[in-house]
Amino acid sequence: MSEAYNEKMAAVNTTPGSETPLHTEKNLGSEEITPHPKGKPWMYKKFKLGPITIPCYASPPFQLVFVALVCFLCPGMFNAVNGLGAGGGVDPTVIDNTNTALYATFAGVGFFAGSIANRIGLRLTLGIGGFGYFLYIGAILSYNHDGNSGFLIFAGALLGLCAGMLWTAQGAVMMSYPPEKSKGKYISWFWMIFNLGGVIGALVPLGQNLHSTSSSVNDGTYIAFMVLMASGFVLAGFLCNPKLVERDDGSRVILMKNPSWKSELLGLWQTLISDWYIVLLFPMFFASNWFYTYHFQDVNAVKFNIRTRALNNVLYWLMQIVGAYTFGYALDSGMFRRTMRAKIDLVALFVLTMAVWGGGYAFQKEYTRATVDPDSGFIPLDFNDSGYIGPMFLYMFYGFFDAAWQTSVYW
Repeated sequence: MSEAYNEKMAAVNTTPGSETPLHTEKNLGSEEITPHPKGKPWMYKKFKLGPITIPCYASPPFQLVFVALVCFLCPGMFNAVNGLGAGGGVDPTVIDNTNTALYATFAGVGFFAGSIANRIGLRLTLGIGGFGYFLYIGAILSYNHDGNSGFLIFAGALLGLCAGMLWTAQGAVMMSYPPEKSKGKYISWFWMIFNLGGVIGALVPLGQNLHSTSSSVNDGTYIAFMVLMASGFVLAGFLCNPKLVERDDGSRVILMKNPSWKSELLGLWQTLISDWYIVLLFPMFFASNWFYTYHFQDVNAVKFNIRTRALNNVLYWLMQIVGAYTFGYALDSGMFRRTMRAKIDLVALFVLTMAVWGGGYAFQKEYTRATVDPDSGFIPLDFNDSGYIGPMFLYMFYGFFDAAWQTSVYW
């Protein structure tokens, strides 16, 4: 906070004829704020790192980047493994069953995850969410040695539970911390940092398998991912208490918390009744995730060898960064009012959907499951082959499209 702000706080919070400040000030649309009459605590102080000014720990930008780093290390690395197709070499049938268990529990828990986060807090919700990603990669490593599909499917179901909690905590931070005029930028910052995890994570198997023409990755790749993911869910324990987060204008985040599990669930029911129109967005939510299995299992996993899959993976997540930046900043443009920006965004998404998936349809007509079956003598495509460039650009735009869609949904 600036000196002018401190003076304002002192003036507002001092009773006539007294130098004793009152405890709180009411701000429109925010919780009560406790001023800092004797200097600012460390969490409200900015830091200088050479020419760079780092926002204070309890500020929305710092906390958003903090959560993005947790997602960088957990779901970002998960995306890197999943993007290789079939978990990097697991039997496709087993990984499909695992993904079914994962997204079934994800959908179920995700519906109630907001109530869970309200009761146990965002910090614990984020940490528990990160643990599931670590166990999932451990289960893939275990499967490659003992073929225990039951444990892998269980880990997938548990990951769905954890993912529902992690993404709820992430969404709470990303949607409630930034000011309204900057939501697009904040969303793009998060999505770029998060997907940088996918890029760096994808570089690991690319480097380790650059000279390999096999169809699976080695144990060292999985172990490296497990170490990174463990760092992610431990890092979640250092998330700032939302009650302490302070915006530039001095306002605080409003926390809605009910005193019991019963009141939380009743509050969820009342929200569905009072804000029923949120249901109209469900088709858009549904469309935001269904295509991952197709991209990873039915395009990347079956058409390319391991080193080319790794390269595709790097390009896919790199284009996610480009897409998030493009759409996030465009959605915050001051050239048009918000409703006009929303309409332009819908038109842009429609055109992009038709173009990218039209190209995908043309590519899909070139093969079926039977023609890419390894037992049929099919030889996966390598990045040195002459027919690689077209599919490479298609896969890149699949990544760009995903980021554009996700950024728009959040906005």
